[in-house]
Amino acid sequence: MIDPITLAVLKGRLEQVADEMDATLFRSAFNPIIAEAHDASHGLYHAATGETLVQGKSGLPIFVGAMAFAVKAVIDKAARDGGLADGDVYIFNDPYDGGTHLSDFKLVRPFFRDGAVFCYLASVGHWHDVGGNVPGNYNPVATECFQEGMVIPPVKLYAAGELRPDVIAILRANSRLPDSLYGDLNGQVNALDLGAKRLHALLDEYGDATVLEALTELKQRAALQFRSLLRELPDGRYAAEDFLDNDGIRDEPLRIGLEVVIAGDSLTLDFSRTSAACAGPLNIARSTAVAACYVAIKHIFPDVPANSGVMEPIRFEIPEGSLISVRAPKPVGGYTETILRLIDVVFQAFAQIAPDRVNGCAYGTINALSLAGHRRDGRRWVMFSFFGGGHGGHPEGDGLNHGNAPISMATIPPLEILEAAYPVMFTQWALRTDSGGAGRQRGGLGAVYEIELLEEEADVFLFGERGKYAPAGVLGGKAALRNRFLYPRAGQLVEPVMVSKAHDIKLKRGERLRLETPGGGGYGPAAERSDAQIAEDIRLGYVSREGAVRDYGRTIREAAE
Repeated sequence: MIDPITLAVLKGRLEQVADEMDATLFRSAFNPIIAEAHDASHGLYHAATGETLVQGKSGLPIFVGAMAFAVKAVIDKAARDGGLADGDVYIFNDPYDGGTHLSDFKLVRPFFRDGAVFCYLASVGHWHDVGGNVPGNYNPVATECFQEGMVIPPVKLYAAGELRPDVIAILRANSRLPDSLYGDLNGQVNALDLGAKRLHALLDEYGDATVLEALTELKQRAALQFRSLLRELPDGRYAAEDFLDNDGIRDEPLRIGLEVVIAGDSLTLDFSRTSAACAGPLNIARSTAVAACYVAIKHIFPDVPANSGVMEPIRFEIPEGSLISVRAPKPVGGYTETILRLIDVVFQAFAQIAPDRVNGCAYGTINALSLAGHRRDGRRWVMFSFFGGGHGGHPEGDGLNHGNAPISMATIPPLEILEAAYPVMFTQWALRTDSGGAGRQRGGLGAVYEIELLEEEADVFLFGERGKYAPAGVLGGKAALRNRFLYPRAGQLVEPVMVSKAHDIKLKRGERLRLETPGGGGYGPAAERSDAQIAEDIRLGYVSREGAVRDYGRTIREAAE
């Protein structure tokens, strides 16, 4: 049996392999969504099952579960095609087997030792544009996946170490930004090359058998640790539900319904009350739903490791054909909005089970915004970005102001980078007063962004949520302010018909868009927040004097004392 010191050292060394792969791509990618926002991930995966062994700490947690399905898809494909060769690298973006959406391109490489597959190395990154009806690919009115971008099944980018240029030609021909695509692709290939080099060195140093034993032990310990945590929770059934505004096609709410069952050291997540698949792009594949549940569990139990052992005690009830278990060609481009709501309902259910571990709901939308046009010299430009909001209040304090979505370690692209890359100017980038939900621990604040166009014209598309259903508080905490998007029409600022989704908006030089993002939900009753805390909130501009009276029932004089 492997000794604890060697196990700890190997755990760190294996994580370092994945971390270096992350860093390699972040430093070499062409598009800001990877280079600045870190919308990518790398890891090591089991040779037979594709299960997650190790993932980098800087990548997106949502990929911990999703990439296991992606690697398994390659394993199955290779088995049908007659096997693998050393130097093979598969590429694809199929979101139904591989999870997430078409913008996320996966590269999967079998890692050989002594003529056999030891494990798989994998890289996933969000490419800037992969075709489809909308530049940047967040199409809020898509009714099938073909309107969201090119669909590539698992194919060999490298066959026995030989590059297939025909595959690259197909990919470049289907993007508005082929050079950006090519740069990101090469960054991912280089990350895999570095990962293979580092892993070979590690195995040469410690031996294949010892490292395999460590990987097995780490998975078993993760399962045992999570089962131990589950045994500390009260047995029972706990229900929660939340809603998406609409699917972009029909202005009708979509339910994410959850029942959590705790029974000893097992956990059941039952989504049977969730709405059926919708016409628009708010659907997700089952693989994505499972991965999102892992992210929620990781938030509630932060000490559990990032490997597949954590999933062993969990049973999922996800009806086929529901909103969170679709197959092709159902559109899935807005997956981020749906998994954020899924995470919210897990938080709300666990508030009844382990109130000391949860927080109010975060702002719950990435507000995927695309602006696209042509420069004066005819060159195409496409700006795609996502934006921040408030996180929920929690047992230890107020929620984070202007944070990024809790599905990832990604960061909000800096305005300096966006202004340098695209013909836009941010005339406002500020915290949104009164947007955090009131509570004993206040929800974090959302933000206000105003964006002015500097070119002659552009097309604008927004894919957001939380325009109708505000981020909820927990344990008596109040909801945050809802999302709000405004654009110019006939000399006035107006809101979209679908509230949080808009398409084909025409913007002229000097015109501005305005986005007001939600805050986070409060934690605990607002009446239990101290006068001193409210006074400090007023001083900092987080809460207005009117908001103190409205949300906390305190007069200005009381709040200032």
